[in-house]
Amino acid sequence: MRLIAETLLLYLALCAASAGAMQLEGWPRSLVWPPLLLGLGLWLDRMYAVGHEAVHRKLFPDRPVLNDLAGALLLAPMCAPLTVFRKIHKFHHGQNRRAPRVATLDVVVLPPGPPWRRDLARGWGWLTWLLAVFAGGFFLHSLVSVVLFLLLPTALACRISPAFKGWRPRDRARAWLELLAGFGLHALVWRLGGHDLWLATLGLPMLAFAWVWSMLLYIYHYRTTLGGDIRYNVRSLPPGRLLSWVLLNFNEHTTHHADPRIPWYQLPERRVEAPPAYAGNANVDTITAAILQQLRGPMFVERPPESP
Repeated sequence: MRLIAETLLLYLALCAASAGAMQLEGWPRSLVWPPLLLGLGLWLDRMYAVGHEAVHRKLFPDRPVLNDLAGALLLAPMCAPLTVFRKIHKFHHGQNRRAPRVATLDVVVLPPGPPWRRDLARGWGWLTWLLAVFAGGFFLHSLVSVVLFLLLPTALACRISPAFKGWRPRDRARAWLELLAGFGLHALVWRLGGHDLWLATLGLPMLAFAWVWSMLLYIYHYRTTLGGDIRYNVRSLPPGRLLSWVLLNFNEHTTHHADPRIPWYQLPERRVEAPPAYAGNANVDTITAAILQQLRGPMFVERPPESP
């Protein structure tokens, strides 16, 4: 309850500050408003992290309905349906980097054929990777994918992504309600407060969130090991007091993958170290270094020959 109250109250305070800064003119506005928008984007990532706790049913372990309602509320400003988040995230934990084309975001499989085809694939892979990480592309792709998967028949959705195996009609209905609640929140703020209030509290902060979230999304798995024990195809990052608080100790990512049942506040004290075979995954020292490391681009692998 304290976590939810702290998260929501600080979110509302940042929204009020952003709306106030928008009313300023000249250099005071230029000086004050951009940092507030960036702060709101980062705080939306905190709200996403709280939603992640709800996805793992750790907000209210003994009250599943309250857990899911709280999670859906925290995820509504980002238009992220809790039900879809849980389905995809379960696949992530169950298949994380098992193979080059299984639960990986940074691997491009080169096509067979003449060298020019592989060169085109490399160029396209570089372009889409940089846009995905550094231009908010991962968030845009996720939002469009959610809408498409909710519109597609289940059989077709499963053919595109095995994460949707076992997708039930009631899951689809819940996901639609959660997505429409997010859209409804945006529409309500626009209707009651006008375009300027929506822009200051949801519109521009969503752009900041898309940028921040996309850069942070894969830093714990980028260029880590493939195959083997999927629990350890991951890295942790040294804690920084401020970011650990904002991101709910997400930097203890190896521990989280070793046991997703551990709540956020116990991750540091129950730290799990990866076996020696996976020590090479811990090759960056800070979150900033992990973000910049992604400038190396995706990993390119040759497609294995077809079996006779």
